[in-house]
Amino acid sequence: MAEAINNEAARHTSLEATSFYKAQCRVALRNCGVIDPESIDEYIAMDGYAALGKALTEMTPEQVIQEVIDSGLRGRGGGGFPTGKKWSFTAANKADQKYVVCNADEGDPGAFMDRSVLEGDPHCIIEAMELCGYATGATEGYVYVRAEYPIAVKRLTKAIEDAKAYGLLGKDIFGTGFNFDLHIRLGAGAFVCGEETALMTSIEGNRGEPRPRPPYPAVKGLFAKPTTENNVETFANVPQIILRGASFFNSMGTERSKGTKVFALGGKINNTGLVEVPMGTTLRQIVEDVGGGVPNGKKFKAAQTGGPSGGCIPASMIDIEIDYDNLVSQGAMMGSGGLIVMDEDTCMVDIAKFFLNFTVDESCGKCTPCRVGTRRLYEILEKITSGNGTLEDLDRMEELCKYIKDNSLCGLGQTAPNPVLSTYTRFKDEYIAHVVEKRCPAGVCKALMRITIDPDKCRGCTACARVCPVGAISGTVKQPHEIDQTKCIKCGACMEKCRFGAISKK
Repeated sequence: MAEAINNEAARHTSLEATSFYKAQCRVALRNCGVIDPESIDEYIAMDGYAALGKALTEMTPEQVIQEVIDSGLRGRGGGGFPTGKKWSFTAANKADQKYVVCNADEGDPGAFMDRSVLEGDPHCIIEAMELCGYATGATEGYVYVRAEYPIAVKRLTKAIEDAKAYGLLGKDIFGTGFNFDLHIRLGAGAFVCGEETALMTSIEGNRGEPRPRPPYPAVKGLFAKPTTENNVETFANVPQIILRGASFFNSMGTERSKGTKVFALGGKINNTGLVEVPMGTTLRQIVEDVGGGVPNGKKFKAAQTGGPSGGCIPASMIDIEIDYDNLVSQGAMMGSGGLIVMDEDTCMVDIAKFFLNFTVDESCGKCTPCRVGTRRLYEILEKITSGNGTLEDLDRMEELCKYIKDNSLCGLGQTAPNPVLSTYTRFKDEYIAHVVEKRCPAGVCKALMRITIDPDKCRGCTACARVCPVGAISGTVKQPHEIDQTKCIKCGACMEKCRFGAISKK
């Protein structure tokens, strides 16, 4: 086994020599792809459960909480609330039963951070939840994971069984009298269950709907008992903080955002995948150094951070240092860590509509501002992209965004307008073009798009006419062709077939 570990460690070292890994610093993902996730022995060989042993035998619960506070760790699931402070709230409440909940309900489009940790390093989450249980006085935990993650569920189930067999989970752990049991609950794919109170309601066997706060989960959470909830990435950092000390973690990052952050890098980018970089890394470093830049010689236009709840960072701000406060100040947010790169061919109005359509479908329907407001907002965007929008619609859209943010019950509704507001603020000229000029600058919105043939470039080869499914292209051999706009369905087949670059959309 030692030889296998050494071989994996050597491979890991060679990976760090590549441009994709060179700028990364792996803490939450430190074991992913390095060890066999189904082998508890390999996890132990990489200092697994050493942090738990240290805490139970050398530290008091108060000292564990203080170490997490001193580390500066903030929640990696969205809002960035200080983790140690959250733990201290639960610890301060007396109750006959307390719980620890791991939020693995990863619902952002394109996000796969939590799944990768559970699939690649499940014992890390078990150890972290036990540390949280010891610190807060909880003896029972629940991992709420999507049923769409069968490999993660399988490996986590095996990890729990192996930990119990080794005496590292269950009764009298390390002979210290500390008891902790762990359960898995499968989510049915509701995005709203990423919100902590809706998640707990679902674990209890009810429809996943958020509860008004206060009371907060630290006072009245799962089964009406004091509960600590963190997401997978947050927990994944805890064992290293306890084992190596708070200074190890807070030496990375910025003044108010310590440590590293995992991003799911996707979209118009050469290198896609999971990226873990120190807080404060600039967007340019992620896009150009780690991501390898935008493909096909296209220009970087913007990046969407935080998924459907986040906002757009334009190219003019590519040198922004990514941390919680910088992103919020610019109308975006860290969220769980989705980072979608967009190029010059991306329509920002269409992007806003895409994310809003997602939140409309995922609204639980409990409160009117979210249930009805987001749908009315989507209808305005649909009107704009179809060429029927007016300047008055833009005013209504902005007013409705602010109303939804101020009056929705939970984080889903409160952040749903973010993609609309951020794109409208940063790319207002595109909205104006859609409404006033009835034109989509990126050539994406079909109702506003025209596909034309440049007569100076057209060689009259007839290739375009032969692939047009509706017979919209006419012309004779070796003579410039024309497109009948009344027939054209804007499928783009002619553009793909043309070998002379004579056909374009605008």
